[in-house]
Amino acid sequence: MTTLSVIVDPILSHASPGIGRYTEELTRELIRVAPPDCDVTGIVSASSDDDYARLEMLLPGLGHLSKGRLGRREQSAAWRLGVGSIRGKGMVHATSLLAPLGKHDRLNNEADQIVVTIHDVAAWTHPELLDPRQVAWQKAMAKRARRYADAVVVPTHSVAAQLGDILNFGDRIRVIGGAVSSKLQLPVDADDRARRLDLPPRYLLSVGALEPRKGIAALIASLAHPDAVELPLLLVGPRGALDIDVAALAAEAGLAPDRVRTRGFLADADLAVALNRATVFVFPSMVEGFGLPIIEAFQLGAPVVHSDDPAALEVSAGAGIAVPLADAEGYPARLAAAIAEVVARPELADQLHFQGIDRAGAFSWQDSALKVWQLHADL
Repeated sequence: MTTLSVIVDPILSHASPGIGRYTEELTRELIRVAPPDCDVTGIVSASSDDDYARLEMLLPGLGHLSKGRLGRREQSAAWRLGVGSIRGKGMVHATSLLAPLGKHDRLNNEADQIVVTIHDVAAWTHPELLDPRQVAWQKAMAKRARRYADAVVVPTHSVAAQLGDILNFGDRIRVIGGAVSSKLQLPVDADDRARRLDLPPRYLLSVGALEPRKGIAALIASLAHPDAVELPLLLVGPRGALDIDVAALAAEAGLAPDRVRTRGFLADADLAVALNRATVFVFPSMVEGFGLPIIEAFQLGAPVVHSDDPAALEVSAGAGIAVPLADAEGYPARLAAAIAEVVARPELADQLHFQGIDRAGAFSWQDSALKVWQLHADL
């Protein structure tokens, strides 16, 4: 029996919910499409019994759950120092840089291999927008990956190109994207949920952590521009590592108190309803690795306006309206103009609706999981 061990820690971590969702969806699909005589096991740091039970519930068919002796923070620090490196562990797949990267004898044991995932290069290109501790950890782990990882998965070709310019991974970089969660489906009680969420008849929607790199400040500022549409903005997402004060930004822009409304984290069914009913979905992020919310909005039929960050452009592939990031001072005005155009032209909104649904169909977790299995087979 050939075993692929996946580090499933991100599912339990609240620090990066996007990576947690990525880990959950990919691992579940790796189990489902496992080749004959292959199984998938999980590796997790010391956690509570409830957390272990949750992992087993979320990942049906998981062969085994290997439980560490160190807590998540301690395990992260240890692996950064190279303590607890892989030795004779077989195939290990890390859905982030959280991995036991160390020397292993591939010459005498080809089955010993470790693959890590780097979701974006913001730590190098936009460190001022991140928590300094996060920047330091990512850079340190990436250096260990350069020395010890057998392959590095990235979500887009744009990240692959950027990463290749930053660290010399040679031919070890592989592009394997993500997809929309299987749980993000319109529920049968959509109308009831819309009422409970107090969704306005028409509104702008943005999804993502409330932190500087997501461009939320520029989006809020765009609402005060003379060209802006008079629609409320709903912000959905958790607080980021460097949280921004939404109320203060709205007040500074001179907006009415109810013009910008935060909704925090939404369950999948609620998020699906919010996306489906949005007049325009706006993704103003300044730096991305993949931009999954764009694909989620596409699948639920929302017209999308997004930044021209390279990864966002690659994922959108022309199915949304791209707004240039260059000249940061003028970015809010350009956002306002793009949003206003979609709102004012129903035929454009309809065109974006159908283009988005078509584009979302290009991404699937089955395809991603099969590519991961093939990658490990190639190694």
